[in-house]
Amino acid sequence: MKPTTLSALPEDGVDSEQHDYSSASSDSSGVSASSASTITPADFNFRRPQRAVTSDTEPLQWSDFFAHELDLHPDPSFPSTFRVYYNPPNSITGPLFIAHHGAGSSALSFGLLASEIQRLTAGKAGFLCFDARGHGSTKVENEHDLSLWTLGDDMATVVKAVQTKFGWEKLPDIVLVGHSLGGAVVTDLANRRLLGSAVMGVAVFDVVEGSAIEALQHMHRILEARPAGFASIVQAIEWHLRTRVLRNKRSARLSVPSLLLEDLSAGPKSFRWRTDLVSTSPSWSHWFLNLSSKFLSIPASKLLILAGTDRLDKPLMIGQMQGKYQLDVFPEAGHFLHEDCPERTAEVLVEFWRRNDRGALVLPKKVGEV
Repeated sequence: MKPTTLSALPEDGVDSEQHDYSSASSDSSGVSASSASTITPADFNFRRPQRAVTSDTEPLQWSDFFAHELDLHPDPSFPSTFRVYYNPPNSITGPLFIAHHGAGSSALSFGLLASEIQRLTAGKAGFLCFDARGHGSTKVENEHDLSLWTLGDDMATVVKAVQTKFGWEKLPDIVLVGHSLGGAVVTDLANRRLLGSAVMGVAVFDVVEGSAIEALQHMHRILEARPAGFASIVQAIEWHLRTRVLRNKRSARLSVPSLLLEDLSAGPKSFRWRTDLVSTSPSWSHWFLNLSSKFLSIPASKLLILAGTDRLDKPLMIGQMQGKYQLDVFPEAGHFLHEDCPERTAEVLVEFWRRNDRGALVLPKKVGEV
């Protein structure tokens, strides 16, 4: 592998940006099935807060956050195209964070996080994410097959396709990152060892088996509560902010456009949801089954970031007391914690990588320092 050179919200409002990411290198989320998994229906009480959206909510471009946007065709014998976003590490020794989004979201939900990781590590760490089948700009023949097995296979296939395209001799050290359903995917992938020994760590965002399975009974009602469509992309961005599904305007401006498709035959509200979550309902009961035990059995370092400690179920509480994984809680964030708090999420991920870096040389103390 050759070295590669990289080219606060107010408490109750959405009219200012949380962080300034204007120096990020060049290169969503709606209410999803996974959103229901770790929060209660009360979290989706779509009431308008008193303070209205008053400042710029125009969409942002992927190139403000990623160095590469790729459309990969992993298998020429099948008509599939995976949309990939990639920030390469600036040396062969750098780790690669590889992220899988939740149901109904997209790869661009990781844009601010990817940019912040690049800043914190001075480009040493890379970041790779992609639109899962049935999401964003990815196109596959069977978009409704969202089983964990299929999604895990897709993720491994995308990583190996990127490896081939950029001519890596071997996979770098990898930290898998998954939000909600994506957390279940990376947990399954790590246990199946689809990327071999390259996986040094797994980070899961705001998904716990117990509360996830319990919340599935409310899924249809939550989906019915969403607008069927929007008159414009800006209106969709404002809806996500107004209802506090997303709490960071800059991330909403980047991720929300990829959640929608324009259908001119749909009337004045022509921007419709890209992902048909109702059609994925046959997979819902399997997404989170045995997730806690599978997470605890991952043969690598483990990190769980939650928006509240009330989400922990009994196996995870016991595992946390036994020191089997690292736990961080962001009480100020919503379910899309990596979008709401990208700076803090990046700090936790980078520290997690550094603490578990297999390439770090730890020298013994000198005699006088003992």
